[in-house]
Amino acid sequence: MAKSKREIQGKVTSDRMQKTAIVEVTKFTVHPLYRKRMIKRKRYAVDNQLQAKIGQKVVIQESRPMSKTKKWRIIKILA
Repeated sequence: MAKSKREIQGKVTSDRMQKTAIVEVTKFTVHPLYRKRMIKRKRYAVDNQLQAKIGQKVVIQESRPMSKTKKWRIIKILA
């Protein structure tokens, strides 16, 4: 039985490399003591075969390692 691969949504913040884009994923968490909402941001280097541009929302999926930092790929452009 194959394990399903993780999919997350994010926004393209850089597309200056030839086959790679940087996607920023934003997540809200609550501080355990102060109960204030915090924004957590994580940046992923993703394979950009669909030619996504800066500012577009995309869905990325986990894949095999393509380089030292690239372990995700863009599967759909949302906006």
